[in-house]
Formats: sequence, structure tokens, C-alpha cells
Amino acid sequence: MALRINFNAEAAVTHTALLQNERAMNKSLLRISTGNRILSAADDAAGLFIADQLSVVAAALQQGNRNIQTGISALQIAETNVGQIFDKLKTIYTKAQSAANDINDPNARAALQRDISNLVDAIQKLGTDTEYNGIKLLDGTFSDKVIHYGARADQTITVGINSVKANDLGAYMVVGKFVAQSSTNGYATLTSDTGNFGFDSANDKAIVNGIDVSTGLTVVDAKTIADNINNSKALQNAGISARATNMSTASAVWTDIQSGTSGSATIKFFVGTSATSAIEINIGANSTLSLSDLVTAINSKASEKGVNISARAENNKLVLVTQGETIGVEVGNDTGQPINLGQFLNVSATVANSSTGSAIQVGKLVIMGTNNYNYDFSGISDTSEGLGISATGISTMKNLYSLDVTNNENAELALDIVKTALQRVDTIRTQIGSVINNLQAIWDGQKASFDNTKEAENVIRNTDFAEEMSTFTTMQIRMQAGMAMLAQANALPQLVLQLLR
Repeated sequence: MALRINFNAEAAVTHTALLQNERAMNKSLLRISTGNRILSAADDAAGLFIADQLSVVAAALQQGNRNIQTGISALQIAETNVGQIFDKLKTIYTKAQSAANDINDPNARAALQRDISNLVDAIQKLGTDTEYNGIKLLDGTFSDKVIHYGARADQTITVGINSVKANDLGAYMVVGKFVAQSSTNGYATLTSDTGNFGFDSANDKAIVNGIDVSTGLTVVDAKTIADNINNSKALQNAGISARATNMSTASAVWTDIQSGTSGSATIKFFVGTSATSAIEINIGANSTLSLSDLVTAINSKASEKGVNISARAENNKLVLVTQGETIGVEVGNDTGQPINLGQFLNVSATVANSSTGSAIQVGKLVIMGTNNYNYDFSGISDTSEGLGISATGISTMKNLYSLDVTNNENAELALDIVKTALQRVDTIRTQIGSVINNLQAIWDGQKASFDNTKEAENVIRNTDFAEEMSTFTTMQIRMQAGMAMLAQANALPQLVLQLLR
């Protein structure tokens, strides 16, 4: 064997191994003390890049959820105040309903009007003043607002709330009139074109918001048009509804109709679009028809045939009421004396002896919508043809400040306006609720994504303590063994002394 003293190769190799073990042990010690497997890019360059990118995504998901929570907080404030507006509108509706009752005297209606005005002012204030951190929520300016929820660009949701101020709430309306005409040319009221009230599908139109609502029309009939509007899914989805009423108060005070010894008369009442005589009342020879007899006969025969018409006497005048259906009267006169058609409807015409005359009154059509819409009633529009509405046009907005409950007619119209406003506010409220639910669902999904992303980062970046403690223990043993062997290697050159003795 060769013995040298100038270079101890065994000690040098052992020292090198000892330094490597020390470095490995120190790294393991740092991993255990910090909890991080990757202490520098040199430890795992690719792993560090992936972990850092996952860290960015996790932080962005966390911030996105903070953005969502901020948006939800603002929307909850808006939804709460919209709910208060709905409650006030409901109160206004019941007060308008109370005012529509003619048992109220003018003072009572004036008090109800004041209450309604105060509630409208409160709604205006809620719509104007509701805010989140200085941002107005209910005045119509909160539109196309972006909530950035995602970790990447363009992962956004756009929200907006329509105005619920009093001057923006109400109904887009088209309001007709009671239209009455008469004819003494012998034509039957509903079987011929009396005063052009017949519906000719080639020339006449009934179109609302682009939807044909003329189904079933043979004569102009507000009830049929209203029913067609209310039964249309497309118009329902557009927030458009309608109602029809018809009440005729005779223009003339009643005078008993008397027939001579050989005289007679036939009075026919038509209701709606049917060409069949709904009610027929005959006056025989030597007979007298009083107003009370006529009212009794109309109500009795209407009940028998299931016809929607009722009659009553009011201030010695005949009052006829339907559910909006057109009312027609045809009088065949052979009594020997003229018969005034104004005793039956609000017209001015006389049927001479041995003649036939007729009169017709179309009901009032009221169309209401939550948004603007157009209409076309060409051929059946004006006061000489039917509905008392302009031939074509666009609905007119009537807001809450237009509410007037000082008489029955206006109170009924107020109910229409408030009903539509209630629908609009309820729609806005449900839309806010839907957005809140949507944001909450996104928050829940992103929270799960955040948890999973952090776990993925943890797998790459963080220390597995069980594995690392095993590595650290191994390095400790190697260090101890290395130190022992370095001592042995350092002792080898001393063997040379044995040769020098």
C-alpha cells in the first residue's frame, strides 16, 4: 500500500460527501421550518412557475368573489327599497279601489286623493335617493353596470335596474270611449253595417304591438278585442293587458210605449258579436210597456239565456250594463206612434210608425302595458265607427302623478295605472332577485374553484412533512456517519509515523 502525507484523498472525498449531505440536510431543515418545498427557483423551476400561476388565479378568484359580494350588497339595498315601493303601490291600489266606490262623498274622495299624493311623493323619494356608496340605484342611471367576477378578462356580468321613480312608474295606455250611433233605415243592428260598426277583415284592422287581435270580430266589440289581447301569450310576455266596460244610460227620460187596438212593437237587444237576437220583447195590441216592465223583462230573459247584460232604472232612465260587449237595440214599430230610440241607448233618433230603427253602443276599451307599444285600429277607430280611438298610434304614458280618484271613472282608470305599475315594479324586483341568485351561484362556484386551485398549488409548492422528515432523518444519519468517517480518514496519515520510528 502507498502511504502519503501531503494529500489525504480519503479525507478529501469524505469531506466532499459531508458537505453535500450538510447541504441536503440544511435544505430539508428549511423545508420543514418554512413548510415550503420550493425555496427558490433552483429547487423546481417548472414547479415554481406552475405554482406561481396557480397562486395568481387563486388570488384573482378571491378578489372576484369580493367583487360579487359588493354587487350583492348593492342589489340587496335596491331590492329592499323596491319592495317598499311595491308595498306603497299596493296601498295606493286599495285607496283607489275605495275611491271607485260611489258611496264616497266628495270629501272622502278628496281625502283619499291626498293620501295617494303623499304615497306617490314617498315613492319618488325612494326612487331618487336610494344609493350604494354614492351610486344611485333606482333612478334609472344604474344601467349596464359591470361586475367583474372571474379570474380572467371579460369574465363579467352586466346588471341594470330600471327607474322606479313615481314619474317613471305607471302604464302605457290606450283609452277608448263609449261610442253610440243610431240608424232609422231599417237595418238590423248586428246583422248589417249600421254606422259602419261591422268588422270587415279586408279593410278593418285590430292590431296591438304587431299582434292581430281581431279573431271573432263580426262587429266592433271591445270585449272581444280585450279578451284576444289578454289571451295572447306574446302580448302577455310584452306586459300588455286590456279590459272593456260598457254602460249605457239612455239619453231620454222613459215614456211608456203604448200600442193601439191593432198596434204592436218588437224590441230586440243584441249583446256582443252574435247576430242572433239575444233578447226579444213584444208589445201586443192594447198594451203598455213601462220602464220597470222593460227592466224586469231584460234581466229575466238575460238570465234565462245566459247573456251578459243587466238593466236597471236610474232617474227614470234605462241603464244597460255588459262586461264590455257591444249593446245593440232594434225596434220594429207598428204602434201607431213614433218611438224614441233615446229611451234605450244614448242616441238621438226616432223610429216612425211602420218603420224599423236601430242603435248600437260599443264599450270602452282600455289597453295598458308596462312598456311602450303601437296599435292599428284602422276602420274601427273613431267615434263614427266604433272604439273612439285614433286609427293608428303609440300608447301614452300615464304615470303615478296622473292619478285622480275624485270620481268613479278616473278611479277605475287609476286602478289600471297602478295595477300596471305594480306589475312593472314586481318584474324589476324579481329581476334583481334573479341577479342576486346568479351572483351567489357564481360566488359558490368560484369558492370551490379557489379551494381546488389553492390545493393544486399546495401540492406543488408546499412540503410533505412525512416525506421530508424521513429525508431529514436520513441526512442526519449520513452527517453523523460522514463525521465519523472523516475522523477515520484524518487518522490514516498517522500510520506513516510507524515507518519513521
